[in-house]
Amino acid sequence: MYAVKNTKTKKELKERVKNGEQIGVFQTALGDVPKDGRVAIEGPHYPKPHRWYASCTIRDGIIVDVK
Repeated sequence: MYAVKNTKTKKELKERVKNGEQIGVFQTALGDVPKDGRVAIEGPHYPKPHRWYASCTIRDGIIVDVK
């Protein structure tokens, strides 16, 4: 699963969420995207190689916490 905004680092994603940006998530493969709960996010987006992974909490499809 990916964050809608393509961040180069997990730290950048954390800072954007902390600063109040509303960042959604999407799935490129088969399967549903949950609206609430915990999801695994990877980045940066394809075709660049994934360099970071994060466990995120989402509410109403928006990331509210990044671990």
